[in-house]
Amino acid sequence: MNVLILCTGNSCRSQMAEGIGNHFFNNGIKFYSAGIEKHGLNKYAMKVLEEIEIDTSVLYSKLTDEIENIDFDLVITVCDNAKEACPVYPGKKLIHKNFKDPSRFSIDEMNEEELLKKYRKTRDEIKDFLLNLEELKNFS
Repeated sequence: MNVLILCTGNSCRSQMAEGIGNHFFNNGIKFYSAGIEKHGLNKYAMKVLEEIEIDTSVLYSKLTDEIENIDFDLVITVCDNAKEACPVYPGKKLIHKNFKDPSRFSIDEMNEEELLKKYRKTRDEIKDFLLNLEELKNFS
């Protein structure tokens, strides 16, 4: 089963979901992420993934057309903008779950530990969502 996680810039939330999915699901489910823009990897998103021992060395920011020849079984949008602006995948199951974007905050607004708390909260919400998603739990 191939799962595509879509977000606008493929730098934070979709990267977290790809890393979490590939780390926790080793039963034939492969997670990919992409965006309609390529913003590069968010260093705080990578840091909070590494805190829970997720290998971030395999993650990189990519556009949807870079993975267009992969046949996806499930498409998950993790931000409202992606739900509206990302390509359509006819015949594929689509799930939408908007997660707050921790990259909307900056180090200028708060200290690094406060900022990391925002990223951890989003990471943990994404992890809980994926681990409890029926379409993934029931895959065999």
